[in-house]
Amino acid sequence: MIKFTIITLFQEALEPYLKTSMMWKAVDKGLAKFDFVNLRDFGLGPHKSVDDTPYGGGDGMLLRCEPVFAAVESVKAKDPEAKVILPTPVGEIWNQEKARSLAKDAHYIILCPHYEGYDERILSIVDYKVSLGKYVLTGGELPALIIIDSVVRLIPGVLGGETSALVESFSDGDNLEYPQYTKPYDFRGMTVPDILLSGNHGEIAKWREEHSGKA
Repeated sequence: MIKFTIITLFQEALEPYLKTSMMWKAVDKGLAKFDFVNLRDFGLGPHKSVDDTPYGGGDGMLLRCEPVFAAVESVKAKDPEAKVILPTPVGEIWNQEKARSLAKDAHYIILCPHYEGYDERILSIVDYKVSLGKYVLTGGELPALIIIDSVVRLIPGVLGGETSALVESFSDGDNLEYPQYTKPYDFRGMTVPDILLSGNHGEIAKWREEHSGKA
């Protein structure tokens, strides 16, 4: 079973997605498990503060070390082998190969940063630094969902077909999947290529290979 423990201030933003579609199916079949840790529970002072202003000045607030370390350590106290994932602009660009490398029986802790950023010392407890691209979001919840979805769907038994995750786009480097069609045969003058109706699996495979591309 693959397990994700998500450290976040906004559990309510994550739960609806993880309780629907393929993510719900993965949990229902005992293939995945999702837990949450409220970072606020480890906040400081009477207001359970988790952030503060940056040294040297500047706008915004940064996540403090103390609550983040405490939250991660609370999970690792039960499972020392759990690996920490942090969505961050300084991380490696996420791709299908990286998703596949994590799609195994393991326990991952995803830390969802917020505010302006995080104290740099937090990186010392991070195993995987992940960037989803050259843009900025208000928090780590959306990246967390993207990482989880892209990994969990690769677990055998989650998707319907045995080869569903093997022939899709980016399943082999930068490949793009061949065009696909379903009923009706003719839709507003646009018809399905006749080769796909021929029943000749060898020729169909050849057509699909010819019409696959590269990103």
